[in-house]
Amino acid sequence: MAEQTPRRRALVTGARGLLGAELCPALAAAGWQVLAADIEECDITEPDAVRRFVAECQPRLIVNCAAYTAVDRAEAEPDLAFRVNRDGAANVARAAAVVGAALVHMSTDYVFDGEKAGPYTEDDPPHPLGVYGASKLAGELAVRETLPNHFLLRTAWLFGHHGPCFPRTILARARAGQPLRVVNDQIGSPTYTAHLAQAICAIVEQPHYGAYHVANSGACTWYDLAVQVLREAGLPAQVTPVTTCDYPTPARRPANSALDPGKLRRVYGLELPPWQQAVAEFAARWRREHEPSRHPPTPPPAPGGP
Repeated sequence: MAEQTPRRRALVTGARGLLGAELCPALAAAGWQVLAADIEECDITEPDAVRRFVAECQPRLIVNCAAYTAVDRAEAEPDLAFRVNRDGAANVARAAAVVGAALVHMSTDYVFDGEKAGPYTEDDPPHPLGVYGASKLAGELAVRETLPNHFLLRTAWLFGHHGPCFPRTILARARAGQPLRVVNDQIGSPTYTAHLAQAICAIVEQPHYGAYHVANSGACTWYDLAVQVLREAGLPAQVTPVTTCDYPTPARRPANSALDPGKLRRVYGLELPPWQQAVAEFAARWRREHEPSRHPPTPPPAPGGP
């Protein structure tokens, strides 16, 4: 493990979120001195507060995991979505520039419109369909314009153990015996936070700055993902495939937002495992946390016994 010095000091914003909570221990294990900050410690929408906080921390690396991620609610709260995802990203980038820190900024597959027949590459022109995607694209542009030494990482369909996500929702509904109707005409790249965190740790070790698509390999529909999650978790539940029209939402979703991670493989030699393996690892950990022990504890000896 590398020595923890100021040159190995990393600040993670959004540190208690789905990705941030997975990333902080991964960076620490990779030899970074990790400074974890959430909205209480560092509200990225407050430029003066961000500048002061970063100046006090003096990190060499900032990973911005803080974001407004409520895709449907963003349609009714566009000002808030842009304040967090665009202005917040700009605030973090400016603060990073002042202290000379590199920045990892997390973005999303929803910057694309889903009209492409195959997976999206970093060179494909973005065209978001909704407020969430538009606000994240605006954040990307703010980072590009502010800080040369940045990694812009787009990921997709994130799932893990430290917050709400699609697989956890499916498992909770299945355990409760609730009906499961899942969209089967939207395609994407499910990404496990544990694998994404390890990839970020590897990426930041080499300053090949720029945009990368970082997702588990392969693609599937939400229905495929639900079926795979239930199979790996050992929960017998019936899933009914439906169309996007059968399941209307306030925000339009891209029909295809699969990401091509080829650039990451070419530049870094990195390739995340297939999404099916990611689901298997997620489900195995979920079972350990939710299934009662098969071996009850040995009772203590009766009073007066040996």
